[in-house]
Amino acid sequence: MKKIVFTLCAAAMVLAACAPKEAEPGMYKLTNENGMEVTITNFGGRVTSILVPDKEGVLRDVVLGFDTPQEYYPENNQTDFGASIGRYANRINQGRITIDGKEYQLPQNNFGHCLHGGPTGWQYQLYKVVEADTHHIKLLMESPDGDNNFPGNVKAYVTYTLTPDNALDIKYSATTDAPTVINMTNHSYFNLSGDPANHPVTEDILYINASNFTPVDDTFMTTGEIAPVEGTPFDFREPKLIGQDIDADDQQIRNGNGYDHNWCLDTAGDDTVVACELYCPESGIDLKVYTDEPGIQIYTGNFLDGTVTGKGGVVYNQRHAICLESQHYPDSPNKADWPSVVLRPGETYHSHCVFAFSVK
Repeated sequence: MKKIVFTLCAAAMVLAACAPKEAEPGMYKLTNENGMEVTITNFGGRVTSILVPDKEGVLRDVVLGFDTPQEYYPENNQTDFGASIGRYANRINQGRITIDGKEYQLPQNNFGHCLHGGPTGWQYQLYKVVEADTHHIKLLMESPDGDNNFPGNVKAYVTYTLTPDNALDIKYSATTDAPTVINMTNHSYFNLSGDPANHPVTEDILYINASNFTPVDDTFMTTGEIAPVEGTPFDFREPKLIGQDIDADDQQIRNGNGYDHNWCLDTAGDDTVVACELYCPESGIDLKVYTDEPGIQIYTGNFLDGTVTGKGGVVYNQRHAICLESQHYPDSPNKADWPSVVLRPGETYHSHCVFAFSVK
């Protein structure tokens, strides 16, 4: 297959030490001594490119996105490419939560549910840059009480660090002045071939360290069940081609239009144990994900339909990218038996995810 390496337009790049004007987004480049490069925009706290050396030493851009921050504006492209999602990643049933007996009605922006914090979630807001150098950037979101109807004034930080061993380390933290819910994640769309025009992720190999997953109904809402993966298309405990069972005659596959589900990790919150691993035989690039979260949402780009044109004029088609979203389970505010997502005054929310790249 043809090798394509995307680079950001030099005119769009700014020095990492120079903060953008308050109302304008900027682009910040992280580098390491291996030649790896990661570019971040503070609009939505988004990863806009990750340049990783392949098995031949050629740099490939392994995430989908756009060339300029302005293209991420919702009036231009309504996507979550590379975003730091908040306040609540994934779905909340009918957009309703109850905290200490008080009910809050959130926006219903996806099949009647609240998805990724609502239509103006943090992925469509401007983070403040509080620290930045060639190896890391720390972003701040100051979310007021009532932001998309969520309670509490929240201060949330996202810190991206590019390590010497080719890992993108992401740390989240948040505090609040009133009880609220928090569930943050990164929504990068990966294509480890660096050639999303021609290479579907169904040709790549996936491992997920999970014995159970959370089934969904036909509105993509979790049913409340935690089901075993054994004997289903959702069993990735042994690495297998993503495309092997993605079109299986299975109700959950039909409900998700492919894979768009949360896996319940067997890692017990240990972020030194591999949560999942993605390998592209064509490029030789391998991606291991580590997290202290209890779950990970795997989404195989089922709704990419060729209507979005990204970097380098490439059209993004169905199943030509995969998202690996560390998280608490979807709709946890309404599932009392699942790990809690409630954050209270005096507490600090923490979440950690590492995308570790190598070659095979």
